[in-house]
Amino acid sequence: MRTSVRTVSTITIGLLVAVTVTGLAQRRGMAPVAATVTPADATARIVAAAQAVVASLDEAGKGKVQFPFESPQKSKWSNLPSPMFQRDGIRLADLTAPQRASVDTLLSTALSRDGYRKVKEIMLADGVLGRGQAGGGARGGGGGRAGGPRFADDEYFLAFLGTPSVTTPWMLQFGGHHLAINLTMAGSQATMAPSLPAAQPAIYEFEGRTVRPLGNENDKAFALINALNEAQRAQAIIGSRVADLVLGAGQDGRTIQPEGIRASSLSAAHQTMLLDIVREWAGIQHDAFAESRMAEIRTNLSDTFFAWSGPTTDGSAAYFRIQGPTLHIEYAPQGGVTHIHTIYRDPTNDYGAKFTKK
Repeated sequence: MRTSVRTVSTITIGLLVAVTVTGLAQRRGMAPVAATVTPADATARIVAAAQAVVASLDEAGKGKVQFPFESPQKSKWSNLPSPMFQRDGIRLADLTAPQRASVDTLLSTALSRDGYRKVKEIMLADGVLGRGQAGGGARGGGGGRAGGPRFADDEYFLAFLGTPSVTTPWMLQFGGHHLAINLTMAGSQATMAPSLPAAQPAIYEFEGRTVRPLGNENDKAFALINALNEAQRAQAIIGSRVADLVLGAGQDGRTIQPEGIRASSLSAAHQTMLLDIVREWAGIQHDAFAESRMAEIRTNLSDTFFAWSGPTTDGSAAYFRIQGPTLHIEYAPQGGVTHIHTIYRDPTNDYGAKFTKK
């Protein structure tokens, strides 16, 4: 049963207010309460939240949300809106308010605080886009002509591949327009590669504040390219103009040659700035898994490359790429700074290839 637009609005706005308060606290220097959560603890909490979602569904809903672990659904994700790309799973718009709350609890449990904030702001951006396409009107609706693309903050789908378990491999898949979260878990191991966090509009106003879902990614990258000296920038900037993701949706298994400047040619301060950019993607997943992922990336830092295409003046549309032995990140503006595509991959561990093989 579908909940009313008013109820959905209340729930979503309340969640975003909570995220905003957290962001304000961080900007004012108020440190979050430290709590050590082991990967095993995190796995148990994520599995419990996933099981709660399943328990909230009727038999038809359970049939929609569940897929075999090894199925074509694993690679069935895209940045395109529905119905341009046909997604399977259970759609938020078709859930009751309590069911949607359980999905939201799952997302906030599975992701880091900043990762959850980013996902919610990407979804809200789609609602803003939908209302613009529809010329205003009710929150969450939009998408222009009947049968055309649908843009809304409830036009997102959840699927589980395999049964949520603290021991055996399974996958949480959540996405819609400009968002694909693919979290593969096996016991105390987890990876969020490949995932596609994007945004349109990439900057918008909501309740009197300016929202930039991918603002940190942009700002930190421009800070790094402009911190390099002239010779380093010449190495980082590649000759070709890149217009979109090279290894985006539908490009599983492909690799490309690294370009740009090698991190071993950077100062320690510049390397720290580079790692801070990487964390914007690697840190979307729960902190318990993000820390070990960042440690792995640091181990391979000397063989990691930073490549740039486009202007170096902040506020311009510029593409950048970060590649290492276990890392592939791309950031690609689509003709301007208000429409951004990004991709996060691990060429050695997409879909948990390292720890899900039998």
